[in-house]
Amino acid sequence: MSIQKYSVNQHPIQTLLTWINSKEIAIPEIQRPFVWNATKVRDLIDSLYEGYPIGYLIAWRNPTVKLKDGTSSEGKRILIDGQQRVTALMAALLGQSVINKITAV
Repeated sequence: MSIQKYSVNQHPIQTLLTWINSKEIAIPEIQRPFVWNATKVRDLIDSLYEGYPIGYLIAWRNPTVKLKDGTSSEGKRILIDGQQRVTALMAALLGQSVINKITAV
């Protein structure tokens, strides 16, 4: 008997935005800082507007991962891949601040 190790699900962007707003999606401490510039963010929003694919997000549930904001990941979807895209959406569409953004000196 084989146990399913993962699943691939399609969700509308509104579902993703709801997860961001409810803080169900979290960025682990081990992820690099947000590095996208304004042009890259604009291109992502344009791709969504045009209906182009923007790639997969890979999330995982683990109750013991430390998050960027210093809290524990208990019950959340931890982003393994897609952090730059999710952070860009969070900032551009929801007006949320970016944690650990690299700023020019």
